[in-house]
Amino acid sequence: MTSTQIPGYLAGTWDIDAAHSTVGFSVRHMMVSKVRGYFTKFEGVLVTAADPADSTVEATIDMDSIDTRQEQRDAHIKSADFFDTGNHTVMTFRSTAIKAKGDDWTVEGDLTIKGITKPTTLDLELNGFGPDAYGGTRAGFSAKTEISRKEYGVDIDMPMDGGGVVVGDKISVELEIEAVLRTA
Repeated sequence: MTSTQIPGYLAGTWDIDAAHSTVGFSVRHMMVSKVRGYFTKFEGVLVTAADPADSTVEATIDMDSIDTRQEQRDAHIKSADFFDTGNHTVMTFRSTAIKAKGDDWTVEGDLTIKGITKPTTLDLELNGFGPDAYGGTRAGFSAKTEISRKEYGVDIDMPMDGGGVVVGDKISVELEIEAVLRTA
Protein backbone atom coordinates (compact mmCIF):
# COMPACT_ATOMS: atom_id res chain seq x y z
CA MET A 1 0.00 0.00 0.00
CA THR A 2 1.39 3.40 -0.90
CA SER A 3 0.63 6.88 0.35
CA THR A 4 -1.49 7.55 -2.76
CA GLN A 5 -3.84 4.76 -1.60
CA ILE A 6 -4.40 6.38 1.82
CA PRO A 7 -6.94 9.21 1.50
CA GLY A 8 -5.46 12.56 2.59
CA TYR A 9 -2.09 11.02 3.51
CA LEU A 10 0.68 13.58 4.00
CA ALA A 11 4.36 12.99 4.53
CA GLY A 12 5.84 15.15 7.28
CA THR A 13 6.69 15.50 10.95
CA TRP A 14 3.80 15.42 13.40
CA ASP A 15 3.66 16.25 17.12
CA ILE A 16 1.23 14.36 19.32
CA ASP A 17 -1.47 16.67 20.64
CA ALA A 18 -1.81 15.37 24.21
CA ALA A 19 -4.95 17.44 24.81
CA HIS A 20 -6.74 15.47 22.09
CA SER A 21 -5.11 12.07 22.63
CA THR A 22 -5.31 9.29 25.22
CA VAL A 23 -2.86 6.68 26.45
CA GLY A 24 -4.96 4.11 28.28
CA PHE A 25 -4.75 0.61 29.66
CA SER A 26 -6.81 -2.04 31.41
CA VAL A 27 -5.85 -4.92 33.66
CA ARG A 28 -7.80 -7.72 35.34
CA HIS A 29 -8.54 -6.90 38.98
CA MET A 30 -9.57 -9.33 41.72
CA MET A 31 -10.17 -11.97 39.01
CA VAL A 32 -13.65 -10.54 38.33
CA SER A 33 -13.34 -7.18 36.57
CA LYS A 34 -10.96 -4.85 34.79
CA VAL A 35 -9.53 -1.60 36.07
CA ARG A 36 -8.90 1.08 33.47
CA GLY A 37 -6.36 3.84 33.74
CA TYR A 38 -4.63 6.54 31.77
CA PHE A 39 -1.39 8.44 31.62
CA THR A 40 -2.12 12.15 31.45
CA LYS A 41 1.34 13.43 30.46
CA PHE A 42 3.03 12.18 27.31
CA GLU A 43 4.62 13.46 24.14
CA GLY A 44 5.76 12.07 20.86
CA VAL A 45 6.78 12.65 17.29
CA LEU A 46 5.60 10.77 14.23
CA VAL A 47 7.38 11.09 10.91
CA THR A 48 5.24 9.98 8.00
CA ALA A 49 7.42 9.15 5.00
CA ALA A 50 6.49 9.18 1.31
CA ASP A 51 6.34 5.39 1.67
CA PRO A 52 4.29 4.80 4.85
CA ALA A 53 6.41 1.74 5.68
CA ASP A 54 9.40 4.06 6.14
CA SER A 55 7.60 6.14 8.78
CA THR A 56 8.76 6.34 12.41
CA VAL A 57 7.29 6.94 15.87
CA GLU A 58 8.92 7.99 19.13
CA ALA A 59 6.98 8.61 22.34
CA THR A 60 7.65 9.28 26.00
CA ILE A 61 5.13 8.79 28.81
CA ASP A 62 5.49 10.35 32.28
CA MET A 63 5.00 7.36 34.62
CA ASP A 64 4.06 9.66 37.49
CA SER A 65 1.00 10.85 35.54
CA ILE A 66 -0.93 7.59 35.99
CA ASP A 67 -4.61 8.09 36.78
CA THR A 68 -6.89 5.17 37.66
CA ARG A 69 -9.43 7.46 39.38
CA GLN A 70 -8.38 6.24 42.81
CA GLU A 71 -5.55 8.13 44.56
CA GLN A 72 -4.54 5.32 46.93
CA ARG A 73 -4.23 2.85 44.06
CA ASP A 74 -2.29 5.39 41.96
CA ALA A 75 0.15 5.94 44.84
CA HIS A 76 0.66 2.18 45.16
CA ILE A 77 1.23 1.80 41.39
CA LYS A 78 3.87 4.57 41.55
CA SER A 79 5.66 2.77 44.42
CA ALA A 80 8.54 0.29 44.13
CA ASP A 81 5.95 -2.53 44.15
CA PHE A 82 4.97 -1.55 40.61
CA PHE A 83 6.49 1.30 38.53
CA ASP A 84 9.00 2.68 41.04
CA THR A 85 8.54 6.19 39.62
CA GLY A 86 11.16 7.55 42.01
CA ASN A 87 13.78 5.70 39.94
CA HIS A 88 11.98 5.20 36.61
CA THR A 89 10.28 8.40 35.58
CA VAL A 90 9.36 7.60 31.96
CA MET A 91 8.21 4.85 29.66
CA THR A 92 9.40 5.10 26.05
CA PHE A 93 8.47 3.63 22.70
CA ARG A 94 10.57 3.79 19.54
CA SER A 95 9.38 2.15 16.34
CA THR A 96 11.60 -0.28 14.46
CA ALA A 97 9.27 -1.23 11.56
CA ILE A 98 5.88 -0.31 10.13
CA LYS A 99 4.08 -2.88 8.00
CA ALA A 100 0.82 -3.02 6.08
CA LYS A 101 -1.70 -5.50 7.46
CA GLY A 102 -4.72 -5.58 5.14
CA ASP A 103 -6.36 -2.15 5.33
CA ASP A 104 -4.52 -1.41 8.56
CA TRP A 105 -0.93 -1.47 9.80
CA THR A 106 1.32 -2.78 12.52
CA VAL A 107 3.99 -0.76 14.27
CA GLU A 108 6.82 -2.83 15.69
CA GLY A 109 9.04 -1.18 18.23
CA ASP A 110 10.97 -1.20 21.46
CA LEU A 111 8.97 -0.46 24.61
CA THR A 112 10.95 0.44 27.72
CA ILE A 113 9.40 0.27 31.19
CA LYS A 114 11.47 0.38 34.39
CA GLY A 115 14.66 0.30 32.33
CA ILE A 116 13.67 -2.97 30.64
CA THR A 117 13.29 -2.88 26.86
CA LYS A 118 11.24 -5.47 25.00
CA PRO A 119 9.93 -5.64 21.44
CA THR A 120 6.21 -5.06 21.09
CA THR A 121 3.81 -4.75 18.18
CA LEU A 122 0.94 -2.29 18.01
CA ASP A 123 -2.06 -2.93 15.77
CA LEU A 124 -2.58 0.44 14.06
CA GLU A 125 -5.60 1.98 12.39
CA LEU A 126 -5.18 5.17 10.37
CA ASN A 127 -8.23 7.28 11.19
CA GLY A 128 -7.54 10.08 8.74
CA PHE A 129 -5.69 13.22 7.73
CA GLY A 130 -7.22 16.65 7.30
CA PRO A 131 -7.37 20.35 8.09
CA ASP A 132 -8.10 21.66 11.57
CA ALA A 133 -9.93 24.81 12.70
CA TYR A 134 -6.64 26.69 13.21
CA GLY A 135 -5.26 26.52 9.68
CA GLY A 136 -3.14 23.47 10.44
CA THR A 137 -3.33 19.81 9.52
CA ARG A 138 -4.11 16.89 11.79
CA ALA A 139 -3.84 13.12 11.62
CA GLY A 140 -5.57 10.52 13.75
CA PHE A 141 -4.45 7.04 14.73
CA SER A 142 -5.79 4.27 16.97
CA ALA A 143 -3.47 1.57 18.26
CA LYS A 144 -3.60 -1.33 20.68
CA THR A 145 -1.44 -4.08 22.03
CA GLU A 146 -1.18 -6.44 24.99
CA ILE A 147 1.90 -6.77 27.17
CA SER A 148 2.96 -8.80 30.19
CA ARG A 149 3.71 -6.52 33.16
CA LYS A 150 6.04 -9.16 34.62
CA GLU A 151 8.29 -9.00 31.54
CA TYR A 152 8.97 -5.36 32.44
CA GLY A 153 9.88 -6.00 36.07
CA VAL A 154 6.41 -5.14 37.38
CA ASP A 155 6.27 -8.56 38.96
CA ILE A 156 4.52 -8.14 42.28
CA ASP A 157 2.23 -11.04 43.08
CA MET A 158 -0.65 -10.39 45.43
CA PRO A 159 -2.40 -13.76 45.83
CA MET A 160 -6.03 -13.91 46.86
CA ASP A 161 -7.52 -16.30 49.37
CA GLY A 162 -9.11 -19.11 47.39
CA GLY A 163 -6.79 -18.66 44.39
CA GLY A 164 -6.00 -16.08 41.79
CA VAL A 165 -4.26 -12.74 42.12
CA VAL A 166 -5.37 -9.18 42.83
CA VAL A 167 -3.75 -7.80 39.65
CA GLY A 168 -3.47 -9.76 36.41
CA ASP A 169 -0.30 -10.04 34.35
CA LYS A 170 -1.72 -9.10 30.94
CA ILE A 171 -2.12 -5.38 30.30
CA SER A 172 -4.24 -4.19 27.38
CA VAL A 173 -2.91 -0.90 26.00
CA GLU A 174 -5.09 1.38 23.90
CA LEU A 175 -3.99 4.61 22.22
CA GLU A 176 -6.06 7.29 20.54
CA ILE A 177 -3.61 9.71 18.99
CA GLU A 178 -4.24 13.03 17.29
CA ALA A 179 -1.15 14.67 15.86
CA VAL A 180 -0.47 18.10 14.38
CA LEU A 181 1.69 18.58 11.29
CA ARG A 182 4.69 20.80 11.95
CA THR A 183 4.96 23.84 9.79
CA ALA A 184 8.30 25.13 8.57
